[in-house]
Amino acid sequence: MKTRTVSALVPAFLISISGCASQYFRDAGAPPPEPPRHSLAALPQPEYWTGVVFNGAKVGFSHTRVAPAAGGLYELHGEAVLRFRFLGFEKRVQVRSLDTVDERARLVRFAYHYLLDDTEQDLSGEVRDGKLSYRISTANRASESKEQAVAEDLYPSGALGLLPVLEGLSVGKSFQWLVFNGETQSIDRAEQRILAYEASDLFAGSAYKVQTDMLGLHSTMWIDARGLPVFELGMNGIIVSALEEERTAKGYLASAALNKDDVLVSWSLVKAPLPLADPRQARYLRFMLLDPGRSPLSDARQHCAVAERDVVCEIDAARAAAEDGTSTAALLSSSTVQSRDPMIRRLAQSIAGQRTSPADKIDAVLDWLEKNIRKEAVDTFSALDVLDARRGECQGHAYLYAALMRALDVPTRVVNGLVYSPEYAGFLYHTWAESLVDGGWRAVDPTFNQTRADATHIALVRGENLTDLTPLVEWVGNTRIKVLEAR
Repeated sequence: MKTRTVSALVPAFLISISGCASQYFRDAGAPPPEPPRHSLAALPQPEYWTGVVFNGAKVGFSHTRVAPAAGGLYELHGEAVLRFRFLGFEKRVQVRSLDTVDERARLVRFAYHYLLDDTEQDLSGEVRDGKLSYRISTANRASESKEQAVAEDLYPSGALGLLPVLEGLSVGKSFQWLVFNGETQSIDRAEQRILAYEASDLFAGSAYKVQTDMLGLHSTMWIDARGLPVFELGMNGIIVSALEEERTAKGYLASAALNKDDVLVSWSLVKAPLPLADPRQARYLRFMLLDPGRSPLSDARQHCAVAERDVVCEIDAARAAAEDGTSTAALLSSSTVQSRDPMIRRLAQSIAGQRTSPADKIDAVLDWLEKNIRKEAVDTFSALDVLDARRGECQGHAYLYAALMRALDVPTRVVNGLVYSPEYAGFLYHTWAESLVDGGWRAVDPTFNQTRADATHIALVRGENLTDLTPLVEWVGNTRIKVLEAR
């Protein structure tokens, strides 16, 4: 969980720390001549707790413990629990991890348990003879096995806070690690640099400032001489973490239950007036992204061009993006879009019946989803989870739609971006799909039951796996839109 969510309890005004962090941290002078360095066998404090504040609201806690295991190995126990409100619904996220490692924190075996609202997933495996092997089980279904060659030492993502401590906290040092991330189910390169020795009113004493970069995401932690992460910032300061006593850390339950704010909405909403009574009928949208620092997707449907520091885009809902050589990949089954699962295939055939054209299959699948899958802000891991629960949010609808269409041999890919919400008078993050029809990628929104998604759908990234979605982090909370024309 630490790779995606760092946790803390600090005053709410610190959420704005990303733009002015220097005023909260100061040089602590010369670090000790002997850099602190600890082994897993002799950590001064092998257990600690933190709270979680997200965008000014306390939403959870995390707990870390290091313990000896048989055969000279060590166990890294981790737990993170989040509870918050989104679109009026109470959301629950829980992660329990157990990594068994050697004295250098190299991964030997692991077992992870994830809970998203009412859906559970288990991941377990080992590293042996140059291979990473693991099994994925969701909702008590038969497990799916995967294997990947590993050419060098592999570390668990849960060890990233420990590795600089094992190597020695010396300003100027830098490290590279090959890391297995259970949440993304991927092996990624992590880079760490010890930047400075600093003090702050936010923690006691002095600590070493360590920056971690992985999957295009950046976090900064301050590690003290005991090897404890006394403070941590992630996602441009939106998520903050600091040490707490166990009782205080777990106190999030009461505050989360009382907090009625939609913390995700207030953080991610892009306010922008839209001169249309019904945005679901919008066929054309011209807008400007103000100083975005990045460009959204650009194709025949959504054409974008840089204008000085801004980006101007036009969306024509009647157009389809040209086929770009990705149709073969858009037929493959994945851990989130299980298009080859027998239950998905049987259902897809029963829905399509004798229909042969992609357009007719889209109509049939959308009609079935509208009648059979409830629209609720409930997170799930995959298309099969949505089918089991018969409910899901926009991402779940897109996963199940994509699985059914791929099972019907219609290339379909998942799209993530923004859509206009009249209720909130602005753009919210949303997921839909694109299906290949007559040689072009037609935007389809299963949540809104749109065979052609309206023009307020702004595509930012494509992909269905967590690693595909990480670029969204740079957009959320940092996006400003000016609508120039809508009709």
